[in-house]
Amino acid sequence: MTLGEHFREFRRRLVICAASVFIASIVAGFFYEEVFAFLQAPFEAYGKANPEVDTSLNFAEATAALSNLISLSIFVGVIAASPILLWQAWAFIVPGLTGKEKRISLAFLGATIPLFLLGCWLGYAILPQSLAILYGFSPEGTSNIQQVSMYFSFVTRFILVFGVGFLFPVVLVGLNVIGVLPAERLLAGWRIAVVFIFVFAAVATPTADPFTMFVFAAPLTVLYFAAWFVARLLDKRKEKARPDWLDVDDNEASTL
Repeated sequence: MTLGEHFREFRRRLVICAASVFIASIVAGFFYEEVFAFLQAPFEAYGKANPEVDTSLNFAEATAALSNLISLSIFVGVIAASPILLWQAWAFIVPGLTGKEKRISLAFLGATIPLFLLGCWLGYAILPQSLAILYGFSPEGTSNIQQVSMYFSFVTRFILVFGVGFLFPVVLVGLNVIGVLPAERLLAGWRIAVVFIFVFAAVATPTADPFTMFVFAAPLTVLYFAAWFVARLLDKRKEKARPDWLDVDDNEASTL
């Protein structure tokens, strides 16, 4: 393909991605009340568990309800369309890959989507506990009356951070596949990696409580060792496929 053809192909893929997000967002808009109730549930759970505290969600201005509908619809639309977005990205680069690279990249694509969705689910699952810890710092006699836009901005960022964080092992295995990060180095640096994971969890999560940090860092640590295990299997396969003549010294005569 010429450079112009590559640009036209990229434009076509980009249009498909934009259309998929647009359509998914429109569909999500029809289920706005269900999405609103789903994301509001952790806040409602805190209110029911603490009836002595005045809790409510409020729209700050006349246009806030419409703005919230649009932002939540786009948020759900991007998550719902993520398989299409990843597939279009893969389809754009696949013509330049070999048969083996195509199989590897397709395996990465298959692992990325469930890991991202698993991370999003975990972020949503621990929201009630995180909110309880954060609201627990409110002085006695005060109320937790939240603006809808601020609350949903916090919730969506919270969920997305967990989803993106769970892609960490995919990046590690990808670096191993291209030969940058062998399994031995992953194992040798596991202590530094665990410290980095906990620091990343403390910085990346929108909350500052240790509970959220630990719940986020613990599965990432497990996924780190899972990535090491996969990298170890890949390194063994590479070692078996390695030609013997590559180990012959330059000054030594080859048997071939």
